[in-house]
Formats: sequence, C-alpha cells, structure tokens
Amino acid sequence: MADSKVQKRGMMDVLRALGRPKVGVMLALGFGSGLPFLLTGNTFGYWLREEGTSLKAIGFLSWVGLAYSVKYLWAPLVDRLDAPLIGRWLGRRRGWMLISQLMVGLGLIGMALTGPHAGLTTVGVFAVIVAFASATQDIVVDAWRIEAAENGEELGLLSSAYQLGYRAALLATDALILATATRIGWSHSYLGAALCMGIAVFATLRAIEPARADAVMKGKAPLWTPSGFFDAVIGPFIDFFRTHKEFGVLMLAAVALYRLPDFVMGPMANPFYHDIGLTKDTVAAVRGSVGLVAAIVGIAAGGLSALRLGFTRTLILGAILQPIAVAAFALLTVSKGHVGVFSAVMAADNFAMSFAGVALVSYMSSLTSLGYTATQYALLSSTYAMLGKFLKGFSGAVVESLSASHGLMAAYAIFFVGAGLVGVPALILFIILSMRQTASAKRAAAAESA
Repeated sequence: MADSKVQKRGMMDVLRALGRPKVGVMLALGFGSGLPFLLTGNTFGYWLREEGTSLKAIGFLSWVGLAYSVKYLWAPLVDRLDAPLIGRWLGRRRGWMLISQLMVGLGLIGMALTGPHAGLTTVGVFAVIVAFASATQDIVVDAWRIEAAENGEELGLLSSAYQLGYRAALLATDALILATATRIGWSHSYLGAALCMGIAVFATLRAIEPARADAVMKGKAPLWTPSGFFDAVIGPFIDFFRTHKEFGVLMLAAVALYRLPDFVMGPMANPFYHDIGLTKDTVAAVRGSVGLVAAIVGIAAGGLSALRLGFTRTLILGAILQPIAVAAFALLTVSKGHVGVFSAVMAADNFAMSFAGVALVSYMSSLTSLGYTATQYALLSSTYAMLGKFLKGFSGAVVESLSASHGLMAAYAIFFVGAGLVGVPALILFIILSMRQTASAKRAAAAESA
C-alpha cells in the first residue's frame, strides 16, 4: 500500500498537521499503544528488582510479553467480527479499540493494587491481562492506521504520528514513571498510568471508521460460513505469499530476527541500572533529556532515510546501528555508571531503536493488503516479536549463570555484547533480500524490453 512517498513527512510535518483530526487521533492512539508496553516489561522489571526479585524470575516474567507475539491467532476475529455490545454503535475498529483500552486500564489498576508484595503469581496474572489487551489494541490500531490513510503519503504521515505518540508513551513509562515512583511509590504511579489510558479512549471516540475497509469487508462471506472462515484465517497468508512469492519466507525470516538485540537485552536494562548504582531520578533525567532528543532525531532520520534510500537499505542501516547500541551498554560496567557515559549510551540506544522502529513499521505496513490488514500486520508484527520475546525470558538466567564464574559486572558486559551480536543474522538476511530483489527487478526489466 505504500509507495515512494511514504516517508515524505518528517516530524515537523506531523507537528504542523496535528490540527487535522485524523493525525491528532493517530498521535493519541499511538500513545495508548505504547503506554502498556514497558509497564509489563522493562519498567515492571525495575519495580520487581527493587522488591528483591531475582534476575531469573524477572527474565521469566518478561514472557507475559509473548502475548504480542501470538496476536495473529485472534487477529482474524478482530478483522471480521464486531466488538461485543458496542461494535454496532462505534463500528468494528473503534469498538475493539475501546474494549481493549478499558481492559488495559483495569489490568494496570490490578497491578497497582496488588504489586509484587502480593506474590509474583497475582501481579503476573494482571500483567498478562494488560499484555493481551494491549496486543489486541495494537491489532486494531495498526489496522486503523493503514485503512484510514487515503494514500501512501498520508500513510507515511499517520505512521510518523503513531511513532511520535508511541515514543512519548515510552518516555512516560520509561523515564517519567521512575521520577514519580521515587516520590509517590510504584503503586500510585501505575494508577496514574491507568488513568492516562483515558487519552486513547478519547481518541477512539473521536476517530472515524475507515470506509474503504468496510466496503471491502461487506463483500466477503460471513465468518461463520466455511468459505468465510477459510478466507479470514487462511486467506491472509495465501494473499501474502501470492503477492510476495519466493521473497515471502525470506521477508518473514528477516523481520523475525530484526529486533532481537533490543528484545534480548530489554529485561536486564533496568535491573542493570539498579545494580550499578544509578538512581531512578538520574535514569529518568537522562532518558527525558538526551534520550528524548535522540529518539526524536532517530524517528526523523529513519523517515528521511526511507525516502532517500528506500525501505530495504534503511532496514540494513538499522540492523547495523542496533547491535552497536546494545553492545555499548557494556561500557557502563567499566565506567561504574558514570553519568556522562550513561548519557552517551542512552542517546545512542534511543537513536538506533527509533531509527530502526520507523523503518520496520513502514516496511511492514507496505506489505499488507486491504481486506486482510489486521491479520497480515498482526502476522508481521508477531513474527518480529515472537523469537525475541521468547529468548528474552532466559536473559536473567544467562546473567546469573555468568556471574557465578565472572562476577556480576563482567556477566552484564558479556551479556550485552552477546545481545548485540544476535542482530548480525538479520543484517545478513536483509542484504541477501536486497540483492535478490535487485536481481529480480533487473530480470523483469530485461524481459519487458525484450
């Protein structure tokens, strides 16, 4: 669905376009999508570590995020069925948005009221509820973003607005919440986050249903018929491989490996800051200053690169930047948490992950087909998250195992370098994909000229 204009809109274009209802709604929906992510992941790990939870348990608890990796299993239902009770009132996309957002808010309230002191099982159950509701929200918000766009240029604008809102939520739940937790405690901070889901709820009520997608859906057989069920569940996969042919498997493999460094190191980042003696205020201040600036610059640079160099070359650049940024965390074990070094590492990490994030979201959006949007994008985003979400569960066990023979700081250093190296296969696959696509295009051009 995307074309060469997809990334012509940069951050300044997004800011200038916020007066447009659709862009403002997308910004708020992006914020709602990003808000729960770290509250069941890295930030949750910080809370657990302060309560004395072992690194191994923190690593395994990160598996609640596997909900994001299997969302393609229920995406066909979101694609084809109206949301219970309110679907006919709000429409299919907005109905599912509202239900999932309310469930995220209720789950966060449950985490706040129980906390680790009530037992890891109890707070873990609420974290699972938040993760599954958040994954459902992602399915429908991604579908709305693609379907609501009138053309490729507007898709680029909405994708940039989504990334900006998402990054703002990550900042709030990765930096601001540390400062508030220092002053009012983790439970009250999580309650505040639950209330902030009201921003996304308001955006849902202001959004409009994508008319083009509704028209396509009306032409499809009902889900409860054999042909309708087959088309909803199997059709998206058939359409994907019919469209991309022999490149389809290579695309999925490359996407699956692309964000591995970020996923694998994720659960250990905040416990690492705690263990090297960085205060929550210091971490929050650095993330909210140089980290924020680097993230915004990374989003803009990713968009510009996609415009000038194309999706595949931008993805290759991201695949180079990510492993370097992750491995750089090992420097903090030598500097003993020096604030200047921490700031530099944080800036590099935020820039690299933002750059790669824009590249991957735009690339995956361009691979979907109208009529299968939610399921195909859920498949792609699940593919990129699945392996990383699984492997990161072992991160704490790896660090604790290494610390037995090397000491805790050396164990962290080895772990971060290793986490960076797991990004090399994605780099190789995207280089191969680029070469094969270029060769295929040349053959097609030669055949046409002949």
